[in-house]
Amino acid sequence: MMIPTKPHKRHAALFDLSAKGASQRLRQRTKFQMRDTTSTRKKGNQIFRIGLATVGGLTVAIVAAALGMFFATSGTYEVAATVVDDATLPQIEIKGVRLHAETYGDPSNPVIIVLHGGPGGDYRSQLGARSLANTNFVVFYDQRGAGLSERVPAEELTVATYMAELDGVIEKYSPDRPVTLLGHSWGAMLATAYLGEAPEKVARAILLEPGFFTGEGMQNWKQAANPFMSGLEFYQQIVVSAFQSLHVSGPDPSASKDYMMSEIIHEFTNHPENPYHCPGEDFDAATWRFGATASQAAGKTSAADIDLIAQGAKSYAGPVLLLASACNHWIGQDAQRAHLSFFAQGKLLVVPNSGHDMIWDNPAEIMPLIRAFLDK
Repeated sequence: MMIPTKPHKRHAALFDLSAKGASQRLRQRTKFQMRDTTSTRKKGNQIFRIGLATVGGLTVAIVAAALGMFFATSGTYEVAATVVDDATLPQIEIKGVRLHAETYGDPSNPVIIVLHGGPGGDYRSQLGARSLANTNFVVFYDQRGAGLSERVPAEELTVATYMAELDGVIEKYSPDRPVTLLGHSWGAMLATAYLGEAPEKVARAILLEPGFFTGEGMQNWKQAANPFMSGLEFYQQIVVSAFQSLHVSGPDPSASKDYMMSEIIHEFTNHPENPYHCPGEDFDAATWRFGATASQAAGKTSAADIDLIAQGAKSYAGPVLLLASACNHWIGQDAQRAHLSFFAQGKLLVVPNSGHDMIWDNPAEIMPLIRAFLDK
């Protein structure tokens, strides 16, 4: 063991002093750090408690507001039964699905198949076409998942399944003779797609303001529709409709959702700037019931499926009458003039004093135009 010399002792002493000073300073810094950490922890706890209280307060406020809205909207909101629950409704079965359907006229006369809009709407506002029954056999039906027809899963609501359903209706009512297709809005798009599927089964087509024929047209339509599905009033209506739908108790599991969607569609079509109706008027076309799943499924349709409509138009050689409403500057004259270019034998006429739902708005003007086309 080495005994330190005096210099070593001095160095050691100096080291010892330095070590003691460093140790003291370290203890002081540690105290400060502990004091700072404690202070930070206290502040963090305070912030957490304030945040928790705020979130709790907001949660209570939201729950209270929701309960208030629930009770404020309490009431009876009736939704019409479909053919599944109401056996008294006129109905047929096509491709395993029960459809609400009616016919007018002599079955031996030329057959007209009427296709309503939507997807998800019904044929109620198209019943003015019954006036054609004196010389034609007129068939109305609510498409699958729509109106008063049976509800089906979303995967059974495609352009292909709608065309197969239409083909089944034609086979039921006119298996040996070509028919006339009379389609409104989405129904006019469906009719056009079917022209390419089975042109030999269609003698002529009457198309009332089809929305679009191509995937690009679909995107343009959606972009143009956005302003009519936004804004404080629109969102308020969605909230109110959502709470109202909670009070819908039947008649089937789709009723609540259908009710809410019908209210949203009503708000969309009646937007002050939506030209589906003439200025200063309401879009008041009558309906029985809207199909929410059908409408939502349509929004997910691929551009390739929509392009089937344009292909159908281009491949059809028979006569086609396009009708546009005078008030609708969205998918009215200009849009239908563009659609006219797809057809080999197309003709465009404008219905005065009318919005998008022309047969409902002005039957006195539109029905003579349709009849004149049929009589050629």
